[in-house]
Amino acid sequence: HVQLVESGGGLVKPGGSLKLSCAASGFPFSSLCMAWFRQAPGKEREGVANIWTADHTTYYSDSVKGRFTISPDSAKNTVYLQMDSLKPEDTAVYYCAAERRGGIWYQQDVWDFWGQGTQVTVSS
Repeated sequence: HVQLVESGGGLVKPGGSLKLSCAASGFPFSSLCMAWFRQAPGKEREGVANIWTADHTTYYSDSVKGRFTISPDSAKNTVYLQMDSLKPEDTAVYYCAAERRGGIWYQQDVWDFWGQGTQVTVSS
C-alpha cells in the first residue's frame, strides 16, 4: 500500500520559515524520485522542487531557488522541504509527489502518486 502524507504547513509571517515533511510508505525509498508542488487559489499546480533519493540530485523552480531546500531522510522514509525567506506569493497548498514516469519533473501529469496536501499561508 503506497502512501504519501504531508505535514508541517501553517501560518507564517513574511520573511519567516517553515519545514514541510512528506512521509512515504510502500515505496523503495532508497531509489525514488520525489517532488514538491504547490497550488494557489485560481492557479495551476506548479512544480517547486525535485529530488532523486539515490544520489540526492535536486532541481528547483526559479521562483524558489536559493530560498527552498529539498532533502531526504532515508531512516524515516521522509522528504523535507525547508522554506526560508517566505513571501506572500508562496501561499498555497503544498503537495508531495512520487514515482515520475519520464517527462519533465515540473509537469504534474508525469507523477503517479500524490499526498493530500498541506496549507501554507504567508501573511502579516
